[in-house]
Amino acid sequence: MLSWRSGPSPFTRAYDTRPMQQFSVRLLVIATTVLTVALALGTIGFQHTLGEGWMDSFYRSMVTVTLTGIDTKPSGTAAELLTIGLMLVGVAIFAYIASTLVELIARGVLTGAWAERRRRRAIERLRDHYIICGYGRVGRNVADEFRHAGVAYVVLDFSASALEAARERNDHFIEGNGTEDEDLRAAGLERARGLVAASDDDADNLYITLSARTTRPELHIVARASDEDAARKLSLAGADRVVQPYVAAGRVMANLILKPQVTAFLDVMTTASAPELRFEEIKVTDACGQSGKSIRELDIRKATGALIVALRKHDGTFDTTPTPDATLTTGDVLIAAGTPDELRALEDLFAPRGALAG
Repeated sequence: MLSWRSGPSPFTRAYDTRPMQQFSVRLLVIATTVLTVALALGTIGFQHTLGEGWMDSFYRSMVTVTLTGIDTKPSGTAAELLTIGLMLVGVAIFAYIASTLVELIARGVLTGAWAERRRRRAIERLRDHYIICGYGRVGRNVADEFRHAGVAYVVLDFSASALEAARERNDHFIEGNGTEDEDLRAAGLERARGLVAASDDDADNLYITLSARTTRPELHIVARASDEDAARKLSLAGADRVVQPYVAAGRVMANLILKPQVTAFLDVMTTASAPELRFEEIKVTDACGQSGKSIRELDIRKATGALIVALRKHDGTFDTTPTPDATLTTGDVLIAAGTPDELRALEDLFAPRGALAG
């Protein structure tokens, strides 16, 4: 769930502190070892040079090393030299601790700033990526599918556990609330291809959808809803598609009982990690140069190996059994099935002529 709160820069995030923690432990061990050795040698030295008891000698060593001073001047040159030596050791120990603490603090600040700058630049370079608002169970499954499909995406959430999960997966992510325009801009909304509002809070998803639709009227938005009422409001707010996880899960489970093989086939075809066969959609544009031609004229099956299984016309209607004589027009979307190589060949066939030449 995305949290309602204001906070630091959208690019602020926790970086990996494990090396610094190891550094702190090493510092503590070294300082403790040196201090223990100095106290032991000082106690033995004072006991032999001054003839004091062990407790008095230890006390004299402690106040000398810690630079708190002693109330009596040691008698004898050897005791004075030992006192001077212990004082120098004490100064060295505390100077070492102070310098390493300063280094530790500086390293933390610099590491955090460097990590933030690197992350910001990486996100700023993204084009045609997707934004996932909400990195709970649904959002993480969306990210898994995007990762398998090889598309870039940015995660947007405020939960510490969600951000840690994104960091462990090496995902691009921003700490922020997707209901804030600033956070969406930081995620590259102006350059994004689509947005998934996957928060488990319907109000958050509604505000995310409204903000994104206002900024990018043409953006493809898919939103999560908990019930029919929320789904209706999200559609009115501008979501292109609304998914109700419980309804979708119930439909899949019913189909697995009623039509197990069909459901298994469609699951394989529509999963990004499918090894061989999958579905893809190809949009017909003016720039591709194929508008006005028929499927037969393009000889798609022979040229690419892909199979056209459906055609969504520019007016929104579906032709579920397109014939070879079906003519393609700008705005149509081809639903094709094939191997990854066949689908790449089909994408090349409908790629903008300038891009293909480049």
